[in-house]
Amino acid sequence: MSCAALIQGCTLGPDFRRPELSTAASYTGVRPVTPPSQRIRVGRDIPAEWWTLFRSHELKGLIERAFINNPDLASAQASLAQVRENLASQQSGTLPSFQASAMSRYQSIASGMFGNPNGPDYRFAIYDISASVSYTVDLFGKVRRQIEDQTAQEEYQRFQLEAAYLTLAGNIVANAVQEASLRGQLASLEELAELQRQGLDILRQQAQLGAVAESAVLSQASAFNESQANLIALRQQLAQSRHQLAVLTGRFPGEPLPEEFTLDDLQAPTELPLSVPLKLVEQRPDVRSAEAAAHSASAQVGVATAKMFPDISLKADLGSFATQASQLLMPGSGIWGVGLNLAQPLFEWGKNTHAQQAAIAGFQQAAAKYRSSVLQAFQDVANTLKNLEADHQTLEVQASSVQIAQENLTLAQAQSETGGLSYLALLDSQRNYKQAQLGWIKARATLLGDSAALFQALGGGWWNRTPPTTPPTDKTEN
Repeated sequence: MSCAALIQGCTLGPDFRRPELSTAASYTGVRPVTPPSQRIRVGRDIPAEWWTLFRSHELKGLIERAFINNPDLASAQASLAQVRENLASQQSGTLPSFQASAMSRYQSIASGMFGNPNGPDYRFAIYDISASVSYTVDLFGKVRRQIEDQTAQEEYQRFQLEAAYLTLAGNIVANAVQEASLRGQLASLEELAELQRQGLDILRQQAQLGAVAESAVLSQASAFNESQANLIALRQQLAQSRHQLAVLTGRFPGEPLPEEFTLDDLQAPTELPLSVPLKLVEQRPDVRSAEAAAHSASAQVGVATAKMFPDISLKADLGSFATQASQLLMPGSGIWGVGLNLAQPLFEWGKNTHAQQAAIAGFQQAAAKYRSSVLQAFQDVANTLKNLEADHQTLEVQASSVQIAQENLTLAQAQSETGGLSYLALLDSQRNYKQAQLGWIKARATLLGDSAALFQALGGGWWNRTPPTTPPTDKTEN
């Protein structure tokens, strides 16, 4: 027991603890308010495939293809595989190292070296086979801290991969919502532009007859041209959104996608889960990555501290030496050796001391970044909750505007049929209705986008994926 304890030694440097940061009892200070059409369920768990709550088979299929073909995700997976292999390589440092060697050499020595310059050279063969075992005595914990550092880097990369999954799914949902919104806006604006064109034709005819001033024609023409310019911008945005979706799924921008999204294809989730604040730091991949980075920096302090103390290693050799190959392994040809090697830095002009101080500063930096990531996570959730509250209020106002414009249009159509309203006035009612529709379409899309943003802000449910990844824990010490 005492020998084992001596060989293992102590582990210098700080043992990592999660940087202390008190969490708030709530995200916004008040209970979130949402209408019955979309309830906030506090404490409810988040499904791994949260995007299926938008009830779109096309969206689900698009995300599944992206998980297979997206090159950024493939890069993150390869990075995790690389760091895991590095960890396995580092862990071998705790085990003895075995080596075997064989040597055959023909040697010539001048006779002058033995006081006979005119004599013939001495020529002979040397044969040697040997095996050796060496072991680094990790008395001060440098190897163990290096393994701890590599383990933390593996954890960091694992959560970077989870963040890549979450970001990819979020970007696809956001682009699908944007596409749906743009298609709805285009359809409404095209109808509005057609109504404006008809009104412009009527005003031009009336201006030729002297019934209206030329300024009315110019005003209508300006509105028509503005709608045409908006149509061009919307078509451009739609093309860019389609290009982005293609790239996210691993295709070139010009390759066609079979999926096309409209607002009728996407339904806002009727219930939104809201994790309690205490769990948020366990669920956000970026926060877990920041914690792993702080753990890695803490282990590097231990490595830098251990470098100020001696490196100790043991080595043993066993072999056979002969001048003829047939004499190898014969009695009398054996050689062996056992040794202890100790290397202690004596004077390096403060190199190791400054390296230790640099490592401490690096840990302080990583701890501050962790605290910043936690605060940012809470801000993301708080902002999204407030956005959702405003989205529902805006959607209610826009729906009311559409209803009022629809009633006004119905009345105008009835009056026009009896001759009580001019055709130009009827076109104005139709334009007002289309303008109200545009606002309602934008409000619907904003609500869909912020619903998806809440799932992202809460971490995306990666811990419920099958096969499961490492679940969130309440441990504060690794």
